[in-house]
Amino acid sequence: MEYAIVIERGETSYGAYVPDLPGCVAVGDSEAEVRALIREAIEFHLDGMREDGEPIPPPASRVEYVKVPVAA
Repeated sequence: MEYAIVIERGETSYGAYVPDLPGCVAVGDSEAEVRALIREAIEFHLDGMREDGEPIPPPASRVEYVKVPVAA
């Protein structure tokens, strides 16, 4: 499966979350680190859902970018 993730840059770290898996988050010192950590978090999250007998939600979120003019 392939889930969309959102990566946000904070003042001192990077955070990531998975819109289709509420509560599945990761924080790292760099973008590369948070990418690796969110992958692990997704696997851990799905394992926990399976153990609890919860249905695994299919990926549903999409990511798109919208261009807007920048005011001068």
